[in-house]
Amino acid sequence: MTIIRVYLGYEWIKGGWSKVTEGFDASGFLSGALAKSTGEYPDVQTWWASFLQHVAIPGVGFFNVLVSYGEFLVGLGLILGTFTTFAALMGFVMNLAYLLSGSVSTNAQMLVLEVIIIAAGMNAARLGLDYWLIPLLFKRKRNTLDSPSLGLRNDQSEAV
Repeated sequence: MTIIRVYLGYEWIKGGWSKVTEGFDASGFLSGALAKSTGEYPDVQTWWASFLQHVAIPGVGFFNVLVSYGEFLVGLGLILGTFTTFAALMGFVMNLAYLLSGSVSTNAQMLVLEVIIIAAGMNAARLGLDYWLIPLLFKRKRNTLDSPSLGLRNDQSEAV
């Protein structure tokens, strides 16, 4: 799992870093995807083209930032093993958006690997920061149940 996670992380961080440092404008990609929604055998479905036309293209500035930093942060999360399943889920969402926009490239392969990471859950980050981070977060959550307002002690909160 670590090899798959680091490979995907590298691919995401590489793409995100180039977009952050070199600048990124998704308007050409979005217009191209919209153009693929017409014809006898369109590559882009009508409902997705409607989203692109009415939400993504008018908000291209927001999507430029979201995609650039989103790719970088997904890569960072996967490489470090921090919030791994969430990072894989966000990568999955971005790959799905690229596929729905008619861009195949490595998106299908990455999507399958992200599904494997999501299905693996905590096992995907056994060699990562989640190994220490997630138990710490759950311990903090469990301690919030130890409040006088709930009238629970630590041993009782386990049963809740």
